[in-house]
Amino acid sequence: MGLTRQYLRYEPAALFGLVASARAGVAFVALRGERGRYVAVPACEHVFVWDTRKGEKVLILKGLKQQVSCLCSSPDGLHLAVGYEDGAIRIFNLLSGESTVTFNGHRAAVTALQYDHLGGRLVSGSKDTEVIVWDVINESGLYRLRGHKDVITQVLFLKEKNLLVTCAKDTLVKWWDLDTQHCFKTLVGHRAEVWGMALLSKEKRLITGSGDSELRVWDLTYIQEVKDPDEPESKKSKGSSLPGAEENTEEDETLELDEHPEERIVKCSKVGSIMREGRDRVVTLGTDRMGKFLACHGADAVLEVFSVLSEEEIQKKLEKKMKKARKKAKQNSEEEPERSVELSLQEEIQRVANVKASSKIKSFDLILSPKGELKMVLLLQNNVVELYHLDLSAQVPQAVRVSRITIGGHRSDVRTLAFSSDNIAILSAAAESVKIWNRSTLQCIRTMECEYALCSLFVPGDRQVIVGTKTGKLQLYDLASGSLIETLDAHDGAVWSIALSPDQHGFVTGGADKCVKFWEFELVKDESSVQKRLSMKHLRILQLDEDVLCVRYSPNQKLLAVSLLDCTVKVFYVDTLKFFLSLYGHKLPVLCMDICYDGTLIATGSADRNVKIWGLDFGDCHRSLFAHDDSVMYLQFVPKSHLFFTAGKDGKIKQWDADKFEHIQTLEGHHQEVWCLALSPNGDYVVSASHDKSLRLWERTREPLILEEEREMQREAEYEESVAKEEQPVVAGETQGETGLAGKKTIETIKAAERIMEAIELYREEMAKLKEHNAICKAAGKEVPFPVNPILRAYGNITPSAYVLEVFKKVKSSELEESLLVLPFSYVPDLLRLFNEYIQLGSDVELLCRALLFLLKIHFGQITSNQMLVTVIENLKKTTISRVSEARDVLGFNMAGLQFLKREIEAKDEVTFFADATERFEEKKRKRKKKEKMVLAVL
Repeated sequence: MGLTRQYLRYEPAALFGLVASARAGVAFVALRGERGRYVAVPACEHVFVWDTRKGEKVLILKGLKQQVSCLCSSPDGLHLAVGYEDGAIRIFNLLSGESTVTFNGHRAAVTALQYDHLGGRLVSGSKDTEVIVWDVINESGLYRLRGHKDVITQVLFLKEKNLLVTCAKDTLVKWWDLDTQHCFKTLVGHRAEVWGMALLSKEKRLITGSGDSELRVWDLTYIQEVKDPDEPESKKSKGSSLPGAEENTEEDETLELDEHPEERIVKCSKVGSIMREGRDRVVTLGTDRMGKFLACHGADAVLEVFSVLSEEEIQKKLEKKMKKARKKAKQNSEEEPERSVELSLQEEIQRVANVKASSKIKSFDLILSPKGELKMVLLLQNNVVELYHLDLSAQVPQAVRVSRITIGGHRSDVRTLAFSSDNIAILSAAAESVKIWNRSTLQCIRTMECEYALCSLFVPGDRQVIVGTKTGKLQLYDLASGSLIETLDAHDGAVWSIALSPDQHGFVTGGADKCVKFWEFELVKDESSVQKRLSMKHLRILQLDEDVLCVRYSPNQKLLAVSLLDCTVKVFYVDTLKFFLSLYGHKLPVLCMDICYDGTLIATGSADRNVKIWGLDFGDCHRSLFAHDDSVMYLQFVPKSHLFFTAGKDGKIKQWDADKFEHIQTLEGHHQEVWCLALSPNGDYVVSASHDKSLRLWERTREPLILEEEREMQREAEYEESVAKEEQPVVAGETQGETGLAGKKTIETIKAAERIMEAIELYREEMAKLKEHNAICKAAGKEVPFPVNPILRAYGNITPSAYVLEVFKKVKSSELEESLLVLPFSYVPDLLRLFNEYIQLGSDVELLCRALLFLLKIHFGQITSNQMLVTVIENLKKTTISRVSEARDVLGFNMAGLQFLKREIEAKDEVTFFADATERFEEKKRKRKKKEKMVLAVL
């Protein structure tokens, strides 16, 4: 075998320059015992937790590859549920920062998440139009609810009832009975998508936000309570579970589809609307945890805050109104009976204030502090998080901005990057500012205002930087003072490209005015100080027929390559500016190019998605490579090598070998278009900027990269992806109705099923060997040593049946059903016999019963028709009932014990409280008597 070229792998080192992504919501979290100080925000595939007081990042909840699409904090504030673009949900523990539970059920991005009031259940809605209810404690899916025809926008649990409300872009609001898992009512009073909803007034009122400026308000009446409050829950919902027992409510009239209207659960009637000031659709609608304040915003920068009156406050207002009405009637000497006085909807839900943010709002969260102050955190579209306080005690409440997290990133997309010559500093420039970052700490050390930047470079010495702008200016900044030293009008159009000359005495710029200009650094006397300062002097100009998109010097400074809008690259001699070569072959303009360190090759990247490698001696095209699925935006050679990197609008960064014309590796991480990248002078670091507002740093490791292995890994990843896209296994006898299994088939569930199959195979082999061994011992008339399987020895010489149980217990709780679903029936009889053995021993009764009932459900026909399994099922019936009864008794005893302890502690606390109060009262009495005696003595 011949020697293969060795490449070194580049690995992701860091993500920076991002405060928050605008893809998901923002949520207050409880951290270090404080609420209202820390906020969780999405940051591409991670979640950042920011300290709003200090403006510091205190925690990073690391994701995998997919972008975060939804966030929800648990009621205790100690856990955070995070939904991703691929439909996965991960629950993070905020104390440790680790992911404790993963749920896979949705086939598309998660769009809505909500915990129930105890935090034991989680409901998720997705772009796949389905709603799934998850058991957080048991770490498993309960059921899937189908019915909506478009993206789910909001999901809400009711505290008092076992009900769920969902709304979607199909203009419907659906009510689900979770006891029977069916939809019993549909509100159809909306003419456009329902973007959000909230429950108010102790869940007796529902408010919905749609595609107009109206917030529709619905009164909820729980009819079961009126009918018979003592009736068992199962009886009440029995009639509603009939097929077609679904209600449609439109505006003020109620259309009943079922034949038993007396057996409905909830009656909804529209009571009116609250008009928003915004004219566009509702983007987010939400309340604080207590339901006292309601807020909403559209696609603008205004958050509208409303106050919801409690029952006591409504009663007080009504009494006041009645008093006024009586007074008026007396003055007019009317002897009419008192008319009933009612509050209008606008009086019950009052506008408190409008909060004007600095940019468009994408999401918000509210929290009412113990001091009676309303805290509002706003996630803005331009990579900013703002915190506002609303003082409710003021006569006219005004929102005050308390903090603003901005320094961690740019307000707009970064269009140019550059590395300093010592590999330490990184320059990033966008439409409004230039930032200098420390590569090792990733801290922003300088921020300077600029015009719309398109290209940049560090001046030799790394004390100044030059930025080329969209308006045709060159701006020179001093890094020590962070000030703009000089601005020159360089071009009549945008300065698209800038390149430093290899002798470092000057640079060249190319612009949209069809000119290439040569510049030289010079020291000029500064009027304000004695010292000389750096300046730029224009030397020569090269006039061309088309707009210049990119310019590059050859390393020996003899040639200059210029990319033009006519899809060609023209090469000129630097000294005489005479034409040397024309490189034509691209179908669309060349957006980027670079010349390798020895000046033999030039690589060009174009909007036609191809990269072409040319020889610079004759201008011959060595190879054309299909590089990206969209335009190639940036291209740069690794210093002192013929390897180069390309960045594309497809969000990928790829490394190529220009000698062997091979694709080496793909750096995946960005979720949107990559605009630019920069390589450090030593080639150890790559920094890239994307439309997802993030900057990413990639580091060259010492790990060798073998191309064959890379291709193999790529094929495996493609196979795993295809497995997830395959049709889900069908459960016999189950129709595609309103409900279904919560999980979905993934590569993990297939691997888990394979592990169970392998364990059962091993169990069969060992049992056959044992039978054979016993026969040999019987024939020999003496004990022969039995060879132990190395796998069983590794587990501590356990029995084959115990090994199967160990493997079974290692299957994740959330993947158990799906793993059993893909398990062939030939393994089920052995599994049932083993279950009988395990349950008799009393080990893991809960897990085994769950698996047993699921296997009986999906293989019912085959199990009941198999005569050999009749006795097994009979035995299982006896053992299971007895063991489950025992487990229930233990649980009941423990619960009673815990309740007794709770009562004891409460009683002790009450006694202590009253004792403390008595002591304080006695102390005050003694002090008062002492004071009186002193006064009398003075008198």
